Amino acid sequence: MSRVGKKPISVPAGVTVEKIEGGVRVKGPKGTLIEEIPEMIGMAVESGHVVFERPDEKKDTRAIHGLARALVANMVRGVVEPWVKELEIQGVGYRADMSGSVLNLQLGFSHPMEIPVPEGLKVSVDRNVLVRIEGIDRSRVGQFAADLRSIRPPEPYKGKGIRYVGERIKRKVGKAATGSGGG
Repeated sequence: MSRVGKKPISVPAGVTVEKIEGGVRVKGPKGTLIEEIPEMIGMAVESGHVVFERPDEKKDTRAIHGLARALVANMVRGVVEPWVKELEIQGVGYRADMSGSVLNLQLGFSHPMEIPVPEGLKVSVDRNVLVRIEGIDRSRVGQFAADLRSIRPPEPYKGKGIRYVGERIKRKVGKAATGSGGG
């Protein structure tokens, strides 16, 4: 069996998980999430736990079994405490600030980048170089963080760009000066 798929998900107090047509709905103190799960995967909510079952042992079915369980577990955690991604901006003159629901980035291009913040996400900027993204949907938080990072990914020579907090960039050595200019 799938090691991930066979683990039951414990549902905390104040959170309701219900099976709906073609998916699942999770309600909690921070909001409501709806996600589709494949029809072949059986889901049961019993005594404060959510359990998933699969009809056969095919490789694809086992993979979807674990995926469905992981998606619902992320939803249950997200409606209790929001998912957070933090990005840091490095580079001379690189900075960010918020104005309303628009994130303004100055990243060495000829013009500032104005990125609208998607519905359901909360973005804050600290010291002009730390961008914090919060939301109840893990996939939307991660996708928005990845989209921001892709605007100016960290380069390997000086390390300038947008990176996740704690991300290590492999640095390369630049041009080395040759010995005594023999030409």
